[in-house]
Amino acid sequence: MRFSVFHGQGAPGDLGNYQKHMQDAREYALAAEAAGFWSAWYTEHHFGHEGQELMPNPILMGVDIAARTSTLRIGQAASIVTFWHPLRLAEDLALLDQLSGGRLEVGVGRGIYGREAVNLNPAADPRDQQKNRALFEETMEVLKKAWSNEFFSHKGEFFEFPVPGVQWNHPLSPATPEFTQDGEITKLSLVPRPLQQPGPPLWQVIDSPRSIINAASEGTQAIFWMPPVSELKGRFELYREKASEAQGREVPLGEGIALVRDVYVADTMEQARRDFEEAVMNTYHWVTHWRGLGNLMEQDEELTDAHTLDFDMLMERNMLVGTPEYVREKIEELQHEVGLEHMMLWTTHPGLKHENAMRSLELFSTEVMPHFAQDAGAAGDSR
Repeated sequence: MRFSVFHGQGAPGDLGNYQKHMQDAREYALAAEAAGFWSAWYTEHHFGHEGQELMPNPILMGVDIAARTSTLRIGQAASIVTFWHPLRLAEDLALLDQLSGGRLEVGVGRGIYGREAVNLNPAADPRDQQKNRALFEETMEVLKKAWSNEFFSHKGEFFEFPVPGVQWNHPLSPATPEFTQDGEITKLSLVPRPLQQPGPPLWQVIDSPRSIINAASEGTQAIFWMPPVSELKGRFELYREKASEAQGREVPLGEGIALVRDVYVADTMEQARRDFEEAVMNTYHWVTHWRGLGNLMEQDEELTDAHTLDFDMLMERNMLVGTPEYVREKIEELQHEVGLEHMMLWTTHPGLKHENAMRSLELFSTEVMPHFAQDAGAAGDSR
């Protein structure tokens, strides 16, 4: 089994100590690598004066962490590709893959916050889901072309590369047919291309059946978060079905999927709740304001006004918070029910004390992970 850390940096009411929180994130990543975790994943959010979400650029954060580590793989959960110019995104990710020695895992998303989208790219406005999805799909098409071809071109609804009408005439770069026609530039070349070819492994943060089907059909790996086990089963099965069709083989249940779970380990159940409750509830109150509680429902359960978001509700449905024994049992349940192969631990919720996050990571590493070591033999394989 493969374990990673999901780092959702936040500091409500404490933005003045931003540098300290970044140093805490570095220390956490270094501890994760030393403990044998497979990868670390960073979010992308913008304009968060509330301190709930601090990381505007997971690629830059990945460069920083890659420079301080040697085996930890570096992921984004996610880079919101609809906010980026596709060629700049392709270049920056390729450069990170080169700088990290081929340790990049590319996680992508479409974006859900209007405050971010309309101020970074009006075409990404989530109020127009059809346009947002089309922009996402075209941007992904450009990324793949740019990474896997020495020269490429693209013409779509939103982008055309290269822009037509640009002449090329330089004695150190003859206008050869690979990239010109009649002296006009007709193709571009990404420099550098990723070290991993034909490109880094792709992941997508997804919820809806349509997104699951598209990701599995395109060979993109899936990242899930909120749903309880009963609801996860259908999503895991749908991904397996479509991935099997696309790959022409029987894909095992759980292959190609990572599950984010809110995890906190302490010596007693009571201490775990005392340490973690305020921070994790802060996150859920923030996120469910936009998303609602629908993703927390059990299979065939209808959301009603009687559903109330509180710690007990989350403990019943999706959290792994408690003693090492309790957390081990919950992971075993996920293995048995959905074939879980890859878990991302989200411990660093905004407001949690850094020393508590470090202690939880230590307990997980020493008292939970070894129980699953027999399943981790292929942890170095990114595919």
